[in-house]
Amino acid sequence: MSLCLTESWALPALRPVTGRGGMLAVWSAVRAPFWLVALALLSLLLLLAPAARAQADQNAAANRQFVLAMQAIQHADQTYNAEEQTTLLLEADRLLTDIITRLPESALAVQLVTNQFIGDFDYAQFKTKLRSLVCSDPKSSRCLLHRIEGLIPPVEYPIATPRWDWLSFAVASYHIGDKERVRPIVAPFLQAMRNGSASSDISQDLFVGRTLALTGEIDLALLITRGFADCSTRIYNLSDIVESLVWEGNMSTATQVAEEAVEFARTQGCAWELGLVAQSLLRVGLEARARTLFLNTVEEQFSRFKDKRGNCCPPELAVAAGDLGDANLALGLLRTVQEESPWVIPQVLGKLEARGEKALTLTYADQLQDMDLKAETYVELISGALRAKDRSQADLLSARLDKVVNDMRSPVVLVQRARADKLMYSDQRWRGSFQTALSEAERGAGQRRDLAVPFLAALVQIETGRPMLE
Repeated sequence: MSLCLTESWALPALRPVTGRGGMLAVWSAVRAPFWLVALALLSLLLLLAPAARAQADQNAAANRQFVLAMQAIQHADQTYNAEEQTTLLLEADRLLTDIITRLPESALAVQLVTNQFIGDFDYAQFKTKLRSLVCSDPKSSRCLLHRIEGLIPPVEYPIATPRWDWLSFAVASYHIGDKERVRPIVAPFLQAMRNGSASSDISQDLFVGRTLALTGEIDLALLITRGFADCSTRIYNLSDIVESLVWEGNMSTATQVAEEAVEFARTQGCAWELGLVAQSLLRVGLEARARTLFLNTVEEQFSRFKDKRGNCCPPELAVAAGDLGDANLALGLLRTVQEESPWVIPQVLGKLEARGEKALTLTYADQLQDMDLKAETYVELISGALRAKDRSQADLLSARLDKVVNDMRSPVVLVQRARADKLMYSDQRWRGSFQTALSEAERGAGQRRDLAVPFLAALVQIETGRPMLE
């Protein structure tokens, strides 16, 4: 009896497919004789074998490398030699990074990239430990910055409010730390602002535009700023961008942006923000126009207030008065706004001190009741006295600051001593003062969530000479 292959017993066509398609090919072959089914399965296995071998090879290589990294970390934890510990931890980091870049298809690479625990190994904690290596020199600015980061509460997702502490840390990282950390910090806040999915505080961009300007992203800062139609956000951002450009020495673009602020204020009838516009004109060297705008604004604001047609006055107008108005006018505006905006006190008094107004500013500062604010004000007065080349006045103010430090050793008061040391002395004694203040902050970190901000502002100003985070 001969064996005939009918159409129903014919070998199904095999296609080089895998996964779901491969299972269908096997299912369609069930009606074929056993040897034909076996042949189909063998063909399918031959197709899958190279990929499986490659996956197994990557996993094996990643596992070997991971073991070497863990051994390096274990040895680092057991050594007393700081230099050897650094070498071992950096080698472990190299091995782990290589798993991600060279063996991306391995299971370990996926776990590392997504910060999953691998046994009891926490990759995110390891990266934090790596950053702490900067503290091999505990007084270095990078070590101080690393310790300040420990004071910042974690970001809560979804982002619902601007976080000036993390954005300040991004600015500090850009100027004195690790620039690679800037974008990962800023990007979520930028995205939340663009989406408009967060609170109105984010959508009105209180800090994102300023952060972008202070981290070299001027074009993006301008693009975002021009998307806001309200006077406050638009002019605040333009003013911040002018200041950043002046610090960079880009006076041509700074002047163009200042003129843009003038034109926007004129066409949109922005009255409350004209103090900021005047400051921008002054920064780019257009003093005559700045003074004219300032005086006209003061007259208008006082007239509206007198006729009970509005409040008087915006705090920025008082700050502008420190540069452009006489002492009595500046102090009068300061008294009007200081209750709701106490931050203007050190700025206005410091500007007046630089203009030689010693008696009035000292009397005003001595009467302040808030010790943190008082200490900050004394530092601004010291800065003003030194700009006026009055060393004896600076020494007097330094003694007043010492009394505040002795009476109330709060972290913010102590960090003001570090700022004063940087201003008054050419050595590095400020680092010791900063360390003392930071240790005090770390002890009381659970009592105040906002301690990182004044420390970041102080460190950035000390290192750059510019009040970027005031």
